[in-house]
Amino acid sequence: MLDHVPHAAAVGLTFVSVERGIAVLKLPYDEKLVGNPDTGVVHGGVITTLLDNCCGIAVGSSLTEMRPIATLDLRIDYMRPATPKEDIFARAECYKATSNIAFVRATAYHTDIGDPIATAVAAFMLNTAITRPQKQG
Repeated sequence: MLDHVPHAAAVGLTFVSVERGIAVLKLPYDEKLVGNPDTGVVHGGVITTLLDNCCGIAVGSSLTEMRPIATLDLRIDYMRPATPKEDIFARAECYKATSNIAFVRATAYHTDIGDPIATAVAAFMLNTAITRPQKQG
């Protein structure tokens, strides 16, 4: 599921576990992901990438068949800076899916999910296959 997302590969996202409707990903600490060299803290945009991808995988794993999906809405609350030199994990759960939209909650953390770095709520569009217009004439 991460193979077709070049940005996920570029930041080094890896799978920890996936089960129906739940995904856990890992973001290994890497100096190239630091937003402020003076603090060594991972950039918030990288945490957004982690949470968005984790949510998408939770949605994909909740479906009975693979279908195209796309992030419709993603809200992230940053609660504290990530600790420098520590890996970051994300756990996402797809708690509701309709025929067109899936709803997800996620948390980014180091070792204790009860001490979050950030939390997210998201909505994903289902069945987002690209259709190409037919040529006229």
